[in-house]
Amino acid sequence: MKNLRKLGILTLSTGLAIGVLAPNVSAASLGNEQQNNVKIQISQVDSVVTKSQLIKKFKEFFPNQFNFLNDSDFNMGSGHHFPDDDTIRFDLSFHKNVNGKQVYGSVSFVGDKLEIGNFYYQPANAVDALFPAKLTKEKAKEAALAFLKKFPESSEYKLDTDFYDYYSSNQLLTEPIRYPFSFIRTKNSIPIQDQRIQITVLGNGEVSDFNRDLSGSGSLSYDDVTKVLPKNEMISKVKENLSVDLHYIIDFDYRTGDKNVKLVYQPTSNVNGVHALSGEWQTMNGFTAKYPEQNEMVKVSAQPIEPKQTNFSLADAKTFAEKLLAIDSKDIKLRIESVDERKNYNGQDVISIQYMYEYRNGGTGTNLELDKHTGEIIQYNDIKNDLRIDIGESKKTAHTISSEEALNQAVKYLKQYSPSYLHNYVMPTGETYYDEERGVYLFSFPRVVNNILVSGDQISVSVSADGSLLGLNVNNIDIENWPSIEKVISKEKAKAIYLNQLNLDLQYVKEGFGKKSDQYHLVYTPIFNENPFNYLDANTGEWTSRIENNRKVISHPWAEKELNYLIQAGILNVKDVKTFDANAKVTKSAALEVIMKSISYIDADYYYDQRNKSQSFENIKPDHPLYQVVERAVSQGVLGKEAATLNLDERLTREELAVWYVRTLGLEQAAKSQGIYQLKFADAKDVKAENIGYVALAHSLGLLTTSNNKFNPKQEVAYADLSISAVRLAHEVYKKGIQIQY
Repeated sequence: MKNLRKLGILTLSTGLAIGVLAPNVSAASLGNEQQNNVKIQISQVDSVVTKSQLIKKFKEFFPNQFNFLNDSDFNMGSGHHFPDDDTIRFDLSFHKNVNGKQVYGSVSFVGDKLEIGNFYYQPANAVDALFPAKLTKEKAKEAALAFLKKFPESSEYKLDTDFYDYYSSNQLLTEPIRYPFSFIRTKNSIPIQDQRIQITVLGNGEVSDFNRDLSGSGSLSYDDVTKVLPKNEMISKVKENLSVDLHYIIDFDYRTGDKNVKLVYQPTSNVNGVHALSGEWQTMNGFTAKYPEQNEMVKVSAQPIEPKQTNFSLADAKTFAEKLLAIDSKDIKLRIESVDERKNYNGQDVISIQYMYEYRNGGTGTNLELDKHTGEIIQYNDIKNDLRIDIGESKKTAHTISSEEALNQAVKYLKQYSPSYLHNYVMPTGETYYDEERGVYLFSFPRVVNNILVSGDQISVSVSADGSLLGLNVNNIDIENWPSIEKVISKEKAKAIYLNQLNLDLQYVKEGFGKKSDQYHLVYTPIFNENPFNYLDANTGEWTSRIENNRKVISHPWAEKELNYLIQAGILNVKDVKTFDANAKVTKSAALEVIMKSISYIDADYYYDQRNKSQSFENIKPDHPLYQVVERAVSQGVLGKEAATLNLDERLTREELAVWYVRTLGLEQAAKSQGIYQLKFADAKDVKAENIGYVALAHSLGLLTTSNNKFNPKQEVAYADLSISAVRLAHEVYKKGIQIQY
């Protein structure tokens, strides 16, 4: 695992700060452009580190915790470094079957001292970490703080209360609860933005993984805190130059495909902060005395451009890919693995080409996405140069073209490969961003609707310093209705709100995002309303948090905790929490969706092969909103295909739910064994003869309980009952080690 700096990933607080202060630079796109920073292996003869040394280091760090592992359970990877970092790293992984369950783990060692940089661990049994977890988040924080003491200079780190993990709440009921914490290093009590230790604690108190940024372990220098300019003077400086403008923000839920567009006011500057010693402005490229001006919005193409093809086939896609991906190397061979039609995460119809570059020690692959109808590039990242570096064929490209020439090249590539989109996008409105470490120009072409910039929808292009295309990503999200600007508050009022809520945070940061430097500068970073996740709603003039706004609260006397968790995890689909009735009876569609989403990532089908699409029921076609749920249920044996159609609008009874639960656990054959089950319920006669085994098993496993010695098999299931029993089912699925096949 690479550290965050090597991946080019910004922390959430930094990323959203860029989104607020420099809306025309996409932190996500910058990260995507740099993810191909491949490992460069070193020769075994140059390595004097042995597996036994690494195992000893590992067990010293975790005394007595992994004594059940033998040396033969470990595998050692080759020594390696990264193109922009010569520090040697070694990987150690382990895998063992413990009491019928698999234990996995990996750890990386960095530098001459073999310091542990990254760790990941999947324990054999973490049932007490499943929801509802044994530990609260507060207790998990205590465990993380205790674990932090294992690291040198741990006293210099403090908990980053602004850190938020987007993915921690998006998980199955069969997955352990994960509490992620980020600790940021400080100097003179001032945070150092890119020196962090991130620790994840499971709901049972075990540390499952951590990532330690060791980029700050070398010879570094820091600005003198005694020379900092007064904060009030810097606030006045920012206020004098602050301007705001309307933007559309797209909130896209990748689990459900739901898209929500809002009108907001955002600052229009490309400034990230103010140098606390010199008063210079900090941009993505470094410091400048002159306040950076915004470029006028100019369409990439004033008029729509017709696509070069309108009847693009799979054969055409393969031919195009072979030409685009061809590599001039005697040691690397291109192999096209598959060419398929599917929908991508934006819901676009694309042709996905999976491919692999094979070389002597293995291979590296990724995918290329083309517009299904026109063959235009939707997503492409060139990994050829990194592969050449990996096998020692070439070095990093020298800086040979200017930023203006690179921009012209980017537009040329757009008109060549994705022309029909360009009339909806404008030229970059901020300064050109150049990554010195990699020799790459990064451009973001924002989308414009109703002459308003769209945050979260852009075309990203990366161009090498020699002018070659390194990446092209069209993040076009289909929106039917864009909010009207008729009722928005005035720009003057919005600016006044921003000015009133402006504050500055003092941080140690590097000069520019892509600049290689050992110097940390003191920078005042603007923050509004004391929350880095806020934006100003253009219609109400009120601050809204992207995070808190997504949290739904349901009140219920005995199922409140379960209902809220299912809603927040995207398992239970509730359109309006204010009118939701937890005691309402569920339909088969709602119940089936909860069951399958509790134990399986339904949206994973976007990323997997869909060549062999099946249709189990005549009325549930591939375009049905629950098609994936139904087909997953059929493939797992939860649903049988006895009938030609499936009525999802029917209410579900407790008896039917018992059948589904037992099938989910793979116990159908046991349930069908007639004559071995006796129901001692007062209403046993109400259970159908063929379902006696199912009801008996569901009851004995504690999935469905009785009331006054009655099972109530014909009673319709309510949402509250479903939420309680779904959690119990997930625990049984986990304990039995059932793997859901995608």
